[in-house]
Amino acid sequence: MKTIAAGVWPTMITPYNTDGSIDYETLEKLIEWYIARGVTGLFAVCQSSEMFFLSLKERLALASACVKLSRGRVGVIASGHVADDPADQVEEAKMMAATGVDAVVLLTNRFARHNEGDDVFRKNLDRFLKAMPEDVLHGFYECPAPYKRVLSPAMMKHGVESGRFGFLKDTSCRMGDIAAKLDIAKGSNFKLFNANAATLLASLQAGAAGYSGIMTNFHADLYAWLCSNWSKDTVRARELQDFICLASVIEYQLYPVNAMYALQLEGLPFKLVSRRADPAMFTESMRLEVEQMMNLSRVFSAKYGKVS
Repeated sequence: MKTIAAGVWPTMITPYNTDGSIDYETLEKLIEWYIARGVTGLFAVCQSSEMFFLSLKERLALASACVKLSRGRVGVIASGHVADDPADQVEEAKMMAATGVDAVVLLTNRFARHNEGDDVFRKNLDRFLKAMPEDVLHGFYECPAPYKRVLSPAMMKHGVESGRFGFLKDTSCRMGDIAAKLDIAKGSNFKLFNANAATLLASLQAGAAGYSGIMTNFHADLYAWLCSNWSKDTVRARELQDFICLASVIEYQLYPVNAMYALQLEGLPFKLVSRRADPAMFTESMRLEVEQMMNLSRVFSAKYGKVS
């Protein structure tokens, strides 16, 4: 079974044409931009990709395109796990696996409602895994929508012991939760990737495998440097951690439109077209905040250089 390499896995955003269709030419340029900045792999068809607003056909086409355009230079994992019906979940996951991705990532909130416990979660997960081919590697994603379900220690242990999981995108934003999960996963191939900038350095020190989050769409290279060098250059790692934590407050702006604008500033031909956020709400002040954050980001990129 495949394994997931440590490092940075961007949560990819979807570029669109002015008519709202997926812009595959810009997608190719985006993938090249990520790779040039030292990422390990690509997390396609996730919430950043607006997966809840894509049809099944579009989700599968997007994943297939990412596999094809990456040309084996980096890994590709994908989610698109949005169905409610258990049978639909299995069918869609099988189709996603057939695109050639390295892992099919499952949303933790799809196996139980917000008011249901781990007993329901475990029952539905086990039914799903039984219906899936055993050679398909899976991941977990603590997706905030439609509600956030953070893996409990018991369910983390169940996932590790199943041997079917190799990836966790952790969105708990709490070092206590992260440390507990890392302790459970110790010695296994189940790797934790932190989505939270504020706790990133501490999580790497505790054994996290890397970063998978929104801010890769602004300065993926800085995350790649930190994930590669945090133990070799502790003073500069601390300085960079302070910057990426402060910069990450841009997440609370109009995402993903603000990330599309940031990528325009990076020279990519993104159009400010989104299915989940209204670009008309992207104010002049927001634009200036993105511009000035990106200016400072480039100062750090020049100072830290390529991943070593």
